[in-house]
Amino acid sequence: MMKKVKAKGLKFLEENKKKKGVVTLESGLQYKVLKSGSGKVSPKATDTVKTHYHGTLIDGSVFDSSVERGEPIEFGLNQVIKGWTEGLQLMVKGEKTRFFIPAELAYGNSSAGVISPGSTLIFEVELLSFN
Repeated sequence: MMKKVKAKGLKFLEENKKKKGVVTLESGLQYKVLKSGSGKVSPKATDTVKTHYHGTLIDGSVFDSSVERGEPIEFGLNQVIKGWTEGLQLMVKGEKTRFFIPAELAYGNSSAGVISPGSTLIFEVELLSFN
């Protein structure tokens, strides 16, 4: 099962990187800026960030969403999956970005709730503030 899930994710990322506006980093993380933010300062891995986010699997099913709860969330940027830690350090306040996170930068071979081992994740993240 995990090999199948991982293979689907890799195929998705291969196709996705050809799309307009999608940037692929050396780590494998992909992102597309949906809305520009303001300022020139980005959070560091040691900062606390406040975000609104919407997380889905590549089939579109939602596994977590602060947007749906109507409540932004704050956390230490070094306390989340690697894809978030790396990606949010590229953002500025007010920016909204869609991240395409390969399994290695998410939960790897582990599961988390409805997320199967080997899953590629998609997050739309709006960076509200950080300190």
